[in-house]
Amino acid sequence: MRKTINNLKKHVFYEILNSHGRVFIIVKHSDNVVIGKRGFTKEEKEKGLILVFNTQMNFDWQDDALTAKLVFGTKAEHCFIPSDDIICVFSPELNLQFTTLGVYEDNNNKIEDEPPKKHKDDEQKGKIIKVDFSKKEKT
Repeated sequence: MRKTINNLKKHVFYEILNSHGRVFIIVKHSDNVVIGKRGFTKEEKEKGLILVFNTQMNFDWQDDALTAKLVFGTKAEHCFIPSDDIICVFSPELNLQFTTLGVYEDNNNKIEDEPPKKHKDDEQKGKIIKVDFSKKEKT
């Protein structure tokens, strides 16, 4: 499942890039991510780092990671971004985004990240909205 999700991220990335010329990604903070000597700021560690790629840039996305030399201000940094740590691929111009909340699976497979936990008071406070997507016959 994890490989399938990462392949989907890569596919969406290149589809947006090839059709529109630029694509944005959000990278979550992880010890596996290398953003040159710069690293992550305090805010980026909490919210993620937004990176922009265009067709003129030199980068490579192999099966497990995106590598690139990116410029921050006036300084170029060598970057290594594992596919697992890319949590969103998007295009503001196309009003399109592909977001993952983490990889978790059933059927005795390893759990990478857990889905968000519900608090029992949330439903009573109106924080959870239940939606029934089942088809109903018109009368």
